Amino acid sequence: MSAGADAPQPPHPPHLIVSVTEIRRRLGSRLEVHSAIEAAGLALADVGVGVPDGSEVRLDGEVESIHDGVVLTAEATVPWVGECRRCLRPIDGIATLDLREVFETKPVDGETWPLDHDHIDIGPLLHDTALLALPLAPLCAEDCAGPAPGALPVVVEGDPAPDTDAPDGEAPRDPRWAALDDLDL
Repeated sequence: MSAGADAPQPPHPPHLIVSVTEIRRRLGSRLEVHSAIEAAGLALADVGVGVPDGSEVRLDGEVESIHDGVVLTAEATVPWVGECRRCLRPIDGIATLDLREVFETKPVDGETWPLDHDHIDIGPLLHDTALLALPLAPLCAEDCAGPAPGALPVVVEGDPAPDTDAPDGEAPRDPRWAALDDLDL
């Protein structure tokens, strides 16, 4: 047994099979698709944004038959939670993505999805789409000013107290930048 066998494994994308047998009989035929997967473990750990476990990642659209497969044209909606990048308040939202994906009998890795025995699996597509839809730097509001360093200075244990004797009209100096005063440029 390898050392990494006990490490937690990322969740496998869920399967959500849609039969396209009827539309594959006539080119240009269409089938409406309305599906959802339950989110579990979908998050961007480095950013602190994720899809709440148990929430629905929805897909609404249609599948159209083409020569060697089908084309899925849909809109995916993904609920998310995270922290504002400026003020660190908890926030949430719903991301919406437009999709146009091709499912083929001979898929090209990274470009098209597999069509297997007139069935498509949109579970992995919804899983990947949910991760791609998450905001990398969410804001609670476009005009969020974030913390005010002058009014709320960051005090680290062992640092000298902030300079409160600053001349009128000037913000107190941040003691972390004091080393730059010694530079002769």
